[in-house]
Amino acid sequence: MERLRTELSHLLGEKLSRVECISEKADTTLWTLYDAQENPMPLMARSFSLPGMAQQVAWKTTMLARNGTVRMPVIYGVMTHEEYDGPDILLLERLRGVSVEAPARTPERWDQLKAQIVEALLAWHRQDSRGCVGAVDSTQENVWPAWYRQRVEVLWSTLNQFNNTGLTMQDKRLLFRTRECLPDLFADFNDNCVLIHGNFTLQSMLKDPRSDQLLAMVGPGVMLWAPREYELFRLMDGTLAEDLLWHYLQRAPVAESFICRRWLYVLWNEIAQLVNTGHFNRSSFDLAGKSLLPWLA
Repeated sequence: MERLRTELSHLLGEKLSRVECISEKADTTLWTLYDAQENPMPLMARSFSLPGMAQQVAWKTTMLARNGTVRMPVIYGVMTHEEYDGPDILLLERLRGVSVEAPARTPERWDQLKAQIVEALLAWHRQDSRGCVGAVDSTQENVWPAWYRQRVEVLWSTLNQFNNTGLTMQDKRLLFRTRECLPDLFADFNDNCVLIHGNFTLQSMLKDPRSDQLLAMVGPGVMLWAPREYELFRLMDGTLAEDLLWHYLQRAPVAESFICRRWLYVLWNEIAQLVNTGHFNRSSFDLAGKSLLPWLA
């Protein structure tokens, strides 16, 4: 933390009194910066454990801001390390507001907020990929089922290079079975790829604490072009998230078979976290596996 404070002080040309961690995940940490007088600065720092992620998220955030109707944080720059090892740092605007996780004051306000969120999301989902699919650094012309199968195979191959992953033999059999069933799970898929946020959760949205109006979306993922259903699978943590999911589906339905692919995405998203960071959410993995079993029988 002290090294980070020193580096940012040098970069900004202003001595920082301290940096404070306000959010920490397996692959990224968000920091609030304080000037020499202990006042919070109008920018924040987000550090990444994986090389190249800061540049990708910076590019993705700028593109979402340019093509959407909702506010995204301004990106001020990226700090990398060439002479020695150190996390890449993304400098971004510090936005006001509270997470959409905080309940609205009335059911009517929650309904209005849901409508604002869905409309903001649909502004991105109207941006067609014109046949491209994939992440910001490796976009290719392909169809989603084929691209996703490639992703699963890469994750499976990488996973098998590790010995102590915390996965049981039953977990491995489940993953192997999903690989076998991919053609059936995507049998009726015909949705096109669009511009997506890629990390769409209640925590990635800010609202005004007094009016419950949507202020901004933050923390996008790396994924760029993907079908709309791949945006929605993360809405699984609690009643508010499920309510928002079904509100979106009422406005812009996806294929009925999303009900099974939703859990496929959750399952392999946890494997991606495990491969990239060494950590995964056991409860989410188990819930996805249990929910997916009827379609693997």
